[in-house]
Amino acid sequence: MSLAGSPGRTLNNKNIMVITPYKTRNPYNSFLQIYFATTGYLKKITSFKLKKNIDPFSYYFCQKHNNNMHFYKYQGTGNDFIIFDNRNKDIIFSAENIQFICDRRFGIGADGLMLLQLIEGFDFEMKYYNCDGIEATMCGNGGRCMVNFAASLGIITHSCKFSASDGIHEAEIIGKNVKLGMSDILNIEKIDNDYYLDTGNPHYVRFCNNIDLVDIIEESRKIRYDQRFQPTGTNVNYVELKQEKLFVRTYEKGVENETLSCGTGVVAAAIASSEVNNSIRNFTEITTPGGKLNVYFNKNASGYNNIYLEGNAVFVFEGEITRSILDRTY
Repeated sequence: MSLAGSPGRTLNNKNIMVITPYKTRNPYNSFLQIYFATTGYLKKITSFKLKKNIDPFSYYFCQKHNNNMHFYKYQGTGNDFIIFDNRNKDIIFSAENIQFICDRRFGIGADGLMLLQLIEGFDFEMKYYNCDGIEATMCGNGGRCMVNFAASLGIITHSCKFSASDGIHEAEIIGKNVKLGMSDILNIEKIDNDYYLDTGNPHYVRFCNNIDLVDIIEESRKIRYDQRFQPTGTNVNYVELKQEKLFVRTYEKGVENETLSCGTGVVAAAIASSEVNNSIRNFTEITTPGGKLNVYFNKNASGYNNIYLEGNAVFVFEGEITRSILDRTY
């Protein structure tokens, strides 16, 4: 995203003004005369050559004053995230900043935002925030995307151990997929015919027929805001078993809407299905609106351990956002 400027327009910094833009005969280049005013003197920059569709002022300002932050967009079965490399720990976002960046109309757009940081004893640390700006404990799809991102930076190769708010996670890159270790599950609460459990995030699981006909927004908000689950609320999942395959739809708190996929929700659905059927069978090709995921686990007398979530984690695009744009309101 660029900090747009126009001739004679003073931007947020009152000491900076863009004037006299003009195009050459080559439509793919433009030249801009910039007068950069600071206290006490005026500096003129001429013949500033850029590629088409790049705002020259923003480019110059970012490069000259290091006012830009590089971001990376990833998605795991349609659950999308904006990731920042924060190994220098120089990125600090407010909740309002995160809301703006994740906004699909005014910002970049995503279900959540993540920071990759370094921490002693681990390959990296994952900090995850929902698009409402609130830090969450864990995101399964986000964790898988973070592993691929760490590999792209050369921090890891094919396997890793990282820290998240809910504890320690191990992961392995297998071809195009990432297999992510999840936290053990010891407590599962049955509520009528439904199930409530924590898979790194709290999840309510309801089994149904004709999952496509569920009014997921209206029905889920009744559960998400139920007094029983306050003050933090809960995610809500609807599960249908068809020919030994699971189909899952998830309403995510923090997003306050249905997402195309939720990793911790799919894990919750698989574990709850094991409870319903009194089965120790793993579930592969669990279908969500955004794609398919696999869940593996061991079931024993005390609960579930050796839980893994596997699926794709895909780099989408990368770009830059200026720090000053975060001061904007909308």
